[in-house]
Amino acid sequence: MSGPTVSGSFGIWDYVVFVAILLLSALVGIYHAVVGRGQQTSADFLLGGRQMSAMPVALSLTASFMSAVTMFGAPYDTYHFGAINAFFAIAYTVVVILSAEVFLPIFYRLGVTSSYEYLELRFNRWVRLCGTILFMIQTILYTGIVIYTPALALNQVTSFNLWGSIISTGIVCIFYCTLGGLKAVVWTDVFQIVIMVTGLVAVIVQAMILENGITNVLNTAYYGGRLNFWNFDPNPLQRHTFWTIIIGGTFTWTAVYGVNQAQVQRYISCKTRFQAKVSLYLNLIGLWVILVCAVLSGLSMYSLYHDCDPWTSGKVKAPDQLMPYMVLDILGGFPGLPGLFVACAYSGTLSTVSSSINALAAVTVEDLIKPYFTTLSEKQLSWISRAMSLFFGAVCIGMAGLASLMGSLLQAALTIFGIVGGPVLGLFTLGILFSWANSTGGIVGLITGFAFALWIGIGSQIYPPTPQATLPLNLSTAGCNFSRSLNETSWTTEIPRTTPPETSKNYRRKKSSCGHRLTAELERALVLLSQVFQ
Repeated sequence: MSGPTVSGSFGIWDYVVFVAILLLSALVGIYHAVVGRGQQTSADFLLGGRQMSAMPVALSLTASFMSAVTMFGAPYDTYHFGAINAFFAIAYTVVVILSAEVFLPIFYRLGVTSSYEYLELRFNRWVRLCGTILFMIQTILYTGIVIYTPALALNQVTSFNLWGSIISTGIVCIFYCTLGGLKAVVWTDVFQIVIMVTGLVAVIVQAMILENGITNVLNTAYYGGRLNFWNFDPNPLQRHTFWTIIIGGTFTWTAVYGVNQAQVQRYISCKTRFQAKVSLYLNLIGLWVILVCAVLSGLSMYSLYHDCDPWTSGKVKAPDQLMPYMVLDILGGFPGLPGLFVACAYSGTLSTVSSSINALAAVTVEDLIKPYFTTLSEKQLSWISRAMSLFFGAVCIGMAGLASLMGSLLQAALTIFGIVGGPVLGLFTLGILFSWANSTGGIVGLITGFAFALWIGIGSQIYPPTPQATLPLNLSTAGCNFSRSLNETSWTTEIPRTTPPETSKNYRRKKSSCGHRLTAELERALVLLSQVFQ
């Protein structure tokens, strides 16, 4: 089935906005490279000298794992599977409480740089090494998905080369990570989370205007079955129910916020333990805001396309391209706004990739180099940290190719976190809560847990879950216009939703009124024919 992929295109102002966002991110790295010339130790480079404040760290925590995967994957998830994923708000709350009250005090009191240092202190060096290697595998694979996602979007909505986009993302991240260290990463995250929220809000507001308010959006979602909050089925094999989201979401995200180096590294960089806790609780508000924006984006998408789904009608090639399609569809008439949204997606990517690069450099130096090369000075370790940032940036760019072989990006990301994050979280929990556990039990449990998780993860790719397990909701093409017969389908040119004076609603009303007039004429003709044959 062929047809236009988008109903608009990038203009000069879109490129200006997009390039400006990338340049500003790079300038943050230059600024901290100049101001932080005194970063003589690896702790200065990797932890900002442990002098960070709660607010920027909180925003950085939110930005780090709310990436372009969230920008594209979460709205589609709501669009196709319903708004039940709003229950993640409860899971996030439990996660933050556990992270702040159980895991943070341990890491902060020990004064570690790598969270995996705890494993050696609690068990032995081999357990620490296993945890570090699993983290590195997880982070490199996940970062590949995160880099690929916005590159796919940019390729979808502009003429940018896919791999050119991937490489440019990596280069910008490598640039400010290598120059400015954690301080550059955190303050760039602050700038980027503002861009992310602004881009999402712009899309939501325009969609609400076109649909004549949030009431119409919610009404359409309700009758389309998208407000499916009341699924309390205890079956663990179902994709999204209240219980799978609360229980599965809590374990998945505790593995991220409780023990993952990229997040731990941020909150232990705070000046005091109190500020570190405050940063986590402030981050919770940010997570709620991002979640609400993602759910509203998905509901708005369904309200716009409930009778002509762009994916099943062939207008986009993959479900993760629906969000950029909608952006050009409804914002294409406003110079710079499509560019703002693509910059929003890139900001999510830059924040996550920079966090991953910084964390990979930290665990490499602290867990793989420092314990075995004890004669290295702090200044040498600082330069090695920069070199590791450069190296892992290049590795993550290469791994982005793997993401193109996977299906749904959001599900792929969660699969990676589940396979690796679950066993590692179990190892840390064993050490913290069970004083009688020893290193043998720890490493056997880690390997066994990882083997089972890998078996389940690979099996889910080979044997995808059935519709009875995933519970997809209906996607309709009943309202789509065809210019020829169904055997040789091609789509009629659509009026852009932002082209004055006919908005999408007016266009729909005209289509509807034309249909009513046609029906009335047919009825009149049938009456005349019946009179003739009488």
